[in-house]
Amino acid sequence: MGFFDKLMGEFIDVIEWTDDSSDTMVYRFERHGNEIKNGAKLTVRESQVAIFVNEGEIADIFEPGIYELTTQNLPILTTLKHWDHAFTSPFKAEVYFFNLRRFTDLKWGTKNPIMLRDKEFGPVRIRSFGSYGIRIEDAETFLKEIVGTDGYFTVDEISDQLRNLIVSRFASIVGQMNIPILDLAANYESMGDFIEDKISPDFSAYGLELNNLLVENISLPPKVEEALDKRTGMELAGNLDDYLKYQSAEALGAAGSGSSVAGDAMGMGMGFAMAQQMANSLGAQQSQTNQTPTHQPTPPPIPKAQTYHLAIDGASKGPLTMEQIKGMIRNSEISKDTLAWREGMASWEKMGSLDELSRLFGSMPPPIPS
Repeated sequence: MGFFDKLMGEFIDVIEWTDDSSDTMVYRFERHGNEIKNGAKLTVRESQVAIFVNEGEIADIFEPGIYELTTQNLPILTTLKHWDHAFTSPFKAEVYFFNLRRFTDLKWGTKNPIMLRDKEFGPVRIRSFGSYGIRIEDAETFLKEIVGTDGYFTVDEISDQLRNLIVSRFASIVGQMNIPILDLAANYESMGDFIEDKISPDFSAYGLELNNLLVENISLPPKVEEALDKRTGMELAGNLDDYLKYQSAEALGAAGSGSSVAGDAMGMGMGFAMAQQMANSLGAQQSQTNQTPTHQPTPPPIPKAQTYHLAIDGASKGPLTMEQIKGMIRNSEISKDTLAWREGMASWEKMGSLDELSRLFGSMPPPIPS
């Protein structure tokens, strides 16, 4: 082996990245002058993708595997640079390694309360927080949209942006779901799936995949929670009268256990009040048991007499009672052809076509002959 061959062997180039961190998403392989020797070995491990960038332009993308870098297997680079394959390096390019594993347990949460309108409680403010996971789905898009020329890109550099993206969509999405405030806790899982489905396209625009978004807690302001606790306590108390009796009995026991004169007086006063209340209650129950009816039930009100309107000489006359109509028949002021109307009728009709009025003509004696 000659000296030149030995010297070439000493400069065998190996390009690889072994990640010993837990938050690195993109790593740029450092090389002086970005020079990569002809015949260099590129190792891309599982859950990695390597991208060659030459003068700001993406030249090639390598999936997991081992590659020997020559101008024959880098046709894109060959068209960019036509250099001799001597001792000098034929390639000048930047190599970016992308970590495709999942980054989990990233936190999100609302910095300020979100105003929502609830059907039962009206406008309310809520806070929420949870976790989510991401992975690089499209390395080329991620490089163009987010990484740029950053040679060491970590999760922390994008987590704030992603958190703000989730929170900005959270309020409108929760409003669309229209879930009552008291039922939110029972729907955390479905809410997480719904929010993940709605926000995933925004993450895809960055070349990222959103997964396992969880809603861990939704809380109300302290005053609202206090009001809900009071409401719950009232519902648990049941009958208000029984609750007051129970409270009085508790206070009576607490006052009676003291040795002060004031405590004894309070206990005696409350004892008398309790005794009086119990006596009133028992008396009311006894009076209800022994009570016998001493009066007749009140009769219902007399029904209103039916009245009619009659069309006489082109004008409406009324309301007229049945007695008044009988008198008009007796005086021959009206006949069966006279139009009549009463409340509930759709239109005027002849008196002879109405049973209750036609009978009046039959009950009247005919006029005395002259």
